[in-house]
Amino acid sequence: MADGGDSDGGDRKRSTAAHFGDHAAAYLDSEVHRAGDDLDQLGEWCASAERGLDIATGAGHTAGALVDASVERVVATDAAPDMVATATAAFPVVEGVVCDAERLPFAEDGFDAVACRIAAHHFPDPAAFVAEVARVLESGGTFAFEDNVAPADDELDDFLNTVERVRDPTHVRSHAVADWIEWLESGGFTVETSRVVTKTLDYDEWVANVDAPAERRERIEAAFDDPPPGAVETFELTYEDGEIESFANLKLLVRATR
Repeated sequence: MADGGDSDGGDRKRSTAAHFGDHAAAYLDSEVHRAGDDLDQLGEWCASAERGLDIATGAGHTAGALVDASVERVVATDAAPDMVATATAAFPVVEGVVCDAERLPFAEDGFDAVACRIAAHHFPDPAAFVAEVARVLESGGTFAFEDNVAPADDELDDFLNTVERVRDPTHVRSHAVADWIEWLESGGFTVETSRVVTKTLDYDEWVANVDAPAERRERIEAAFDDPPPGAVETFELTYEDGEIESFANLKLLVRATR
């Protein structure tokens, strides 16, 4: 949810930007981020656009998908300068802008497509983010959105968000599907399509992506050693020789129009 104040929120955002800047190269090569049917779907939803914006681009994969979908002009933003540099180097036709997802430096109605993929769980104020998307997106434009989501069950929600925060302290929250639909509709969007998909993650790669130190790794492993009821089925946990091997990440895909 929203941060507890401008100072705290600003400190969190600066810390997050620094963290992801340090890992820009790893995200460029990450299998989870650089490919997938979900990435293709976001690009397809934006295919009719002339001016596309990719918010929190990371290493630029979604911006690249918009280029591949023949969007004429693509702007990629991120709070981490190193991520923007990585994205524009990997996808040279993309324009890069360093900025906050909740304070976009663009005029109203400046784009006819906006995308954001697997990033919003780092945003302190999702409603402010949605409001900014609505502001810069012209009437009739497409918002192609994807993010990790939590189950409706409180115990499973707590389990997921706890392991995510231990692994990566920049994680704010994976929200429930109902929360995102409410924010979008309250922000003036019509949800045209929404669905939850699962993506199987290799546990070792998932931990290695953020270079978690040994103490945090031990806490994550302890949580997976004793998951709450329903976690094995919901997250499709798999174990080998008693150790967690993989699990399924729940992701919400939404096509909305303003």
